[in-house]
Amino acid sequence: MSKIQAAFQNGKAFIPFITCGDPDLETTGKIVREMAENGADLIELGIPFSDPTAEGPVIQEANIRALSGGITTDKIFDFVKDIRSDVKVPLVFMTYANVVFSYGIERFAQRCAEVGIDGIILPDVPHEEKEEFAPACRKYGIDFISLIAPTSENRIAEIATDAEGFLYVVSSLGVTGVRSEIRTDLAAITAKIRENTDIPCAIGFGISGPEQAERMSKAADGVIVGSAIVRLIAQHGRNAAPEVGAFVRSMKQAMNR
Repeated sequence: MSKIQAAFQNGKAFIPFITCGDPDLETTGKIVREMAENGADLIELGIPFSDPTAEGPVIQEANIRALSGGITTDKIFDFVKDIRSDVKVPLVFMTYANVVFSYGIERFAQRCAEVGIDGIILPDVPHEEKEEFAPACRKYGIDFISLIAPTSENRIAEIATDAEGFLYVVSSLGVTGVRSEIRTDLAAITAKIRENTDIPCAIGFGISGPEQAERMSKAADGVIVGSAIVRLIAQHGRNAAPEVGAFVRSMKQAMNR
C-alpha cells in the first residue's frame, strides 16, 4: 500500500489544493503546515503554469500571481524538501504535461522522489497517453494519479483497473471553480469504480463548503477542494494561513459527522 492509499485509512480523506508561490513560498509553507495540523489527509501542491486549461479564473489568477513573483519548478522542489522536515502527510503535485515534459520526465520523477513527493496529477494527459509519463513515475515510486470525468462512461473500468494512489473523480464538466449545485450521478461513477478496483476515489471540482463536502464524502472515499481555498488566499494574502487552517478543520469535521 502506497502512502497515498494509506491516507484514506482513517475515515474520509480531506484533500486541499493550493498553488505554490501564491503569494510567495514562505506563505505557502505556513499554509501547508496549517492544513496538515488541521486535518488534511493529503495535500495537492499546484506547480504554476501559464496555460492551466483545467482551471477556472480563481486558480488561473493564482498561477499568474505566482509566476509574476518569479516562481520556478526548481524553487518548488527546494520548497518541498524544506517543508518535508516537519510535514508528514502525503504530498502530490498537480500541474500540466508541458511543465513535466520541458523539465525532463525522468528528471522530474527523480526530483519528486528526492524531495518527498508521493504522487503527480496531470489533468491534461488522457488515460491513453499516460504511459509517456507513468513508467518514470513508477521507477521512482511516484503514484501517477488518473482522473475520471462525467464523460468517461465506458472507459471507467479501464481507467480504474489501471489506477495508482487514488482516483480523482471530476464532479462536473468544465473547469475548476465553486459550484452551488453538483448534479452528476457521482454514486453511479464511484460504484463502477469499486467494481473494478480497491484503489480509493476522491471527488473534486466545485466543492466549496462543509455541507457539500459532507454530501460528496458519502459517495466517495475523499473530497478535494481547491478554488475555495485559493480564493481565501487571494483575500487574505500573507495572512491567509490561519484562515485556511480554520476552513480545513471545518471541512474535515463535516466529513466525519
